[in-house]
Amino acid sequence: MAKDSRPKSAAIRRERKGPTKGSGGQGKRKLQGKGPTPKAEDRVYHKAHRQKQLAERSAARRQPGRTRGGSGYGADDVVAGRNPVLEALAEQVPAAELLIARDIETDGRVRESLQHCAEQGIRVREVSRRQLDTATGEAVHQGIALVLHPYEYADPAELTAELAEAAAKGYTEHPPLLVACDSITDPRNLGAILRAAAAFGADGVVVPERRSAGVTATVWKTSAGAAARIPVARAKNLTQALKEAQANGYFVAGLDGGGDTELPNLNLFDQPLVVVVGSEGKGLSRLVRETCDSIVSIPIAASTESLNASMAVGISLYEIAALRRGVRQQ
Repeated sequence: MAKDSRPKSAAIRRERKGPTKGSGGQGKRKLQGKGPTPKAEDRVYHKAHRQKQLAERSAARRQPGRTRGGSGYGADDVVAGRNPVLEALAEQVPAAELLIARDIETDGRVRESLQHCAEQGIRVREVSRRQLDTATGEAVHQGIALVLHPYEYADPAELTAELAEAAAKGYTEHPPLLVACDSITDPRNLGAILRAAAAFGADGVVVPERRSAGVTATVWKTSAGAAARIPVARAKNLTQALKEAQANGYFVAGLDGGGDTELPNLNLFDQPLVVVVGSEGKGLSRLVRETCDSIVSIPIAASTESLNASMAVGISLYEIAALRRGVRQQ
């Protein structure tokens, strides 16, 4: 029998499944291109995409007719109730529009609010009660609500420098006095701090961007108009802002129950001063505490563990104002 002269490789037929090396698994099929590379801002994993989203949200917040999740205005941006709305308009709080119920029973406060809107060029829009409930987060609105523009914060470095310069030139009656809030997350507390700052002659309030309440409708309402009379600066890093204030000649005093100096013995009240208050629960954060030039305590009864942050600020600013008045009268 004749021997098969064909090579064994030719006699055996093998069918391979799956991708062939070097073919990309496509065999004879032509590879298709994926098109041009998308822009960085269109790639969801790229940081430029996140920046684009933030820019779009910021632009949307500046539009008076914006909606949030299809449910209307965010309650943080709306002042609700006849008295709060009238107070906000009287203080000329930056507002986008006035929402008023179609079936509202008018009184003197409503008529005065409408008059303020006419004088200030604020749009008035009639809406249903249900729309008002949604816009105000189910707050007691009494048929009227005021939609606010986003608050424009001051720059802390510019604020401290301008106040120091004005005092050096004799343009102010007293050295600069600022309040810095460390982790004050309750907007009512911040509103009360603004009210105390305005009442006792402070020149501004500094809040951090993170882990802190911002100037919202609740703050406007709690401050009783003080938010329109005193600037609020927002710092990216509170510790750095305090160091910049120290570089401009400010003395930084932190409020804490275990301070090394009692408030009545604060001898630097007649110097540019920053009073720092921490949260009621945790007090001053470690870095902020280490940055302060002195830690000041308020003498209280032993049976009382601590003071509310806004109360501590009010007592401190009153004491400083009294000491400064005494110096001027001498």
